[in-house]
Amino acid sequence: MPQAEGGYVSLPAMNGNGNGSAIYQSTTEPQAASPTSVFESVKRAIGQAIKSSPGDSEELVRMEQRQPVIVGGGARDRDKTGKTLNTKMPSAPTHTAEEAHLLGTMPVDPMDDIELRSVQLQFPNARGSILEACDQRRVPTDKGDIHVAIQGDTSKPAIVTYHDLGLNYATSFAGFFNYPVMRGLLENFCVYHVTAPGQEEGAPTLPEDYVYPTMDELAAQLLFVLSHFGLKSVIGFGVGAGANILARFAHGHPDKVGALCLINCVSTQSGWIEWGYQSFNARFLRTKGMTQGVIDYLMWHHFGRNPEERNHDLVQMYKQHFERGVNPTNLAMLINAYIHRNDLHLARTPPGTPGAETAATTLKMPVINITGSLSPHVDDTVTFNGRLDPTNSSWMKISDCAMVLEEQPAKLAEAFRLFLQGEGYVSEKPQ
Repeated sequence: MPQAEGGYVSLPAMNGNGNGSAIYQSTTEPQAASPTSVFESVKRAIGQAIKSSPGDSEELVRMEQRQPVIVGGGARDRDKTGKTLNTKMPSAPTHTAEEAHLLGTMPVDPMDDIELRSVQLQFPNARGSILEACDQRRVPTDKGDIHVAIQGDTSKPAIVTYHDLGLNYATSFAGFFNYPVMRGLLENFCVYHVTAPGQEEGAPTLPEDYVYPTMDELAAQLLFVLSHFGLKSVIGFGVGAGANILARFAHGHPDKVGALCLINCVSTQSGWIEWGYQSFNARFLRTKGMTQGVIDYLMWHHFGRNPEERNHDLVQMYKQHFERGVNPTNLAMLINAYIHRNDLHLARTPPGTPGAETAATTLKMPVINITGSLSPHVDDTVTFNGRLDPTNSSWMKISDCAMVLEEQPAKLAEAFRLFLQGEGYVSEKPQ
């Protein structure tokens, strides 16, 4: 083949067309040392040789445009109009048409799950249910009438509960005794919820000349409860101030208490810091009502430090209860009685100590002493445990909680059930 100057090769004229220059112009290719694209040169030559139609040429041009651009960056990524070229490699389709049709029939809302629709709550922890299930009674005592709520069959063994400061039987025990394990326990026991004078829901303000009972007198009122319902022996279940009252009653009447479950029980008299804070609280409750300072102290008393970091709904529920559901004047009287409490005078006496047989130095019945790891009363329960007989008592600290009944009801219910089983009580329904 002849070769012209400049390195171009000319093809012979075809179809009798003698115009070699036209053929030359359309069929010449640069024959440099490093051609830009061998594929493009061969493609154009074959297209001319087989007389490709204009439509085929356009198809080939479109194929060229669909070729991936590998080199990117700079001015080479723009076309003649200045627009940026798509330099990304083409990706495979994410799904086929059949898959797209199937996906189109799926629910759009990710929470619309058929398994979630089938979930049902078998044992709702509604607090109102304990109010409806209890038989409300007023028991006369030498210091006025007290409110007692009876839950269960009165022919079964008796459990007597007593609440803490700022609470009553419903706000203190409703959620716990509605827990599934405890609801099964009620088939074998009858619970008598005792409320301190003037602390029940919607209680009227006590008269100004009313002398509120001391802690020893509050404990003595339980004798009237047992006599009113004909109970010979009971199981005590108390929290905070209520635990102190039940411990006093058990110490003075050991034959009437078969076992004790005490939560955050304080066995000593109040210290200077507690006495000072609670004295201010009682004064504010009488003069200004439920102030923010009193609410903060009650929240610390029940939840410990940083209650806002705990269960938000639970904290808000108790804050609203302190603001709206508590009679401030009546609560001030109970707080005043609690801070003026005397020591329980319990002591662990080693075996063989002279006079130990006649002196009632500690509680004789089995005791389970419980606290929460975040409770501000952990040290008080340790002190109380050191005064108990180690042969019939046990100390238990439950993690990640301060208000044990609300924050860890499953652990507390299991511990209480096993405690009753260990003492010979039937805590499960017989088969």
